[in-house]
Amino acid sequence: MKFMNYSRKNAPNVVRLGCIFDGTCFDITKAIGDDLLEFPRVAFTIEEVLHVKDGLALLEEQLGQLKRSSSGIQTFLFQASDVRLHAPITRPQKLIGVGLNYKDHVEEIKAETPKQPLLFGMYANAITGPEEAIIVPPVSRQVDYEAELGVVIGRRARQVHVEAALEYVAGYTIINDVSARDLQFSDGQWLRAKSFDTFAPIGPYLVTRNTLRDGDGLDIELRLNGKTMQKSNTRNLIFKVPDLVSYISKMMTLEVGDVIATGTQTRRFS
Repeated sequence: MKFMNYSRKNAPNVVRLGCIFDGTCFDITKAIGDDLLEFPRVAFTIEEVLHVKDGLALLEEQLGQLKRSSSGIQTFLFQASDVRLHAPITRPQKLIGVGLNYKDHVEEIKAETPKQPLLFGMYANAITGPEEAIIVPPVSRQVDYEAELGVVIGRRARQVHVEAALEYVAGYTIINDVSARDLQFSDGQWLRAKSFDTFAPIGPYLVTRNTLRDGDGLDIELRLNGKTMQKSNTRNLIFKVPDLVSYISKMMTLEVGDVIATGTQTRRFS
């Protein structure tokens, strides 16, 4: 199932919760407020749902039942084109990047395959909505794109074994890990180059783990003005989602709502 944060165009600062429902969109916030769905409180964002114990699973179950009945739901439906879509996660405690994690990317730049995940940190100020403008800073002349699968943590994870790692994943999203390449190369590290405001567009959807399982075998593609610039598949990840969750949790506690950007792919289309 796909969940979204959105706002109505006549109230752009009031964030609401919705989902994809039989090819259209469903207003979860209104459904909870009108007692069509039972939930501990009115949900305004995906992050609030994640902080309710088993909140995402509860909503999935009830929405599945509602879909099978399909009665009395017309007033809760809307089109995505009629609203403003926001990032599914806006203020994670941690936004963690992974470098050199695609086999085809490693081959392309003729680098050695890393023996363990190469991690770097970004900041939440970089997060913006999927339809918002990316603001190019005047200090950079070489701003670049990186399409990545994002992993959203759904349970507090510390010292997690790889076999159990998926139990801590709420779902997946898409991240454009924008980078100021000239600053990255001049600094010799990645923090400044990736942490400008608007440099991490995310979303629009959080797709649940029940839908995408371990996130393997997913096509990832980036187009710029209609031209394909990146294209690969998550089966080419060197360190898969369970590997990353387990590895990171053994260094730092992963909190609910934390996001892992799993790495970028081949750039031979550019």
